[in-house]
Amino acid sequence: MAGSGGMAALVVEGGGMRGVFAAGVLNAFGSARFDPFDLYIGVSAGACNLASHLAGQNSRNFDIIERYSATSRFINVRRFLGGGSLMDLDWLWEVTMREYRLDLDRLFGRLRLMGKDFIVVATSMESGGAMYLRPDGGTLEHYLKVSSALPLLYRGRLFVGKERAADGGIADSIPVAEAHRRGASEITVIRTRPPGYRMKKSRIAPFYPVLFRKYPRFAGAIGKRAVSYNKSLEFIGRPSAGVVIREIAPPEGLDLGRLARDIPSLRTAYEWGIIKGYEFIKTWGKEDERNENTAGIHRKSSQA
Repeated sequence: MAGSGGMAALVVEGGGMRGVFAAGVLNAFGSARFDPFDLYIGVSAGACNLASHLAGQNSRNFDIIERYSATSRFINVRRFLGGGSLMDLDWLWEVTMREYRLDLDRLFGRLRLMGKDFIVVATSMESGGAMYLRPDGGTLEHYLKVSSALPLLYRGRLFVGKERAADGGIADSIPVAEAHRRGASEITVIRTRPPGYRMKKSRIAPFYPVLFRKYPRFAGAIGKRAVSYNKSLEFIGRPSAGVVIREIAPPEGLDLGRLARDIPSLRTAYEWGIIKGYEFIKTWGKEDERNENTAGIHRKSSQA
């Protein structure tokens, strides 16, 4: 927990199949019983990775990627061209809930016992704003699906209450500012892009107002996604006074695509995540490493 009296938060980025790196980091954390955090915030695949971690199911995320997500049953271009979903979240949620379900009792029992909080990020299609959802045993699996539902890749309609919602990465891909707003003074961010990555405006951005004409505020949010994403990176690089941010990111050159399906490549990224996770654990609390960048782990502190 944060030594300055504030909270310690763990923020996990999404990114589809790129999330396999974060799954590896969290595998290392779970295997080492490393858990100094008070607040967990996950986006899309990052939220799914966090859920398995908090449930103590350290290998679950990679197992699901290998057994289900990397198959043509989940990602299918031919189905997409025929009017279906490129990523069949309906099937993936049904099969994993039946064959490899989260241990919900353990997950929420742990949060209650330790007095910790877990937030899943989604995006309102009505307002275009971020929805910071606090799940319980009855809502978590649905919230994880909503947070992972990128409208152009998934053609289903999902709701939180009566409000249509979608992938959390559209409104807040890396919710470090939200973690700070909730009282975190030490924030650890697990990225799924290399440290030097900056998002560029999508080439299809001019078509968003047409594609989402029924949801103009959502179209505006997705059109400004690169700006929002890079603003979060600026906060990581130059946090508010009194805030320390540590970043764990894949090495340069290890930049999988959102729809990657090559198992050896995915396993390599996962194993890099495990390596970086253990490296990070060794650095935790070492004040002499402030402002240093080592082995893909960055500790950044503002000067009050």
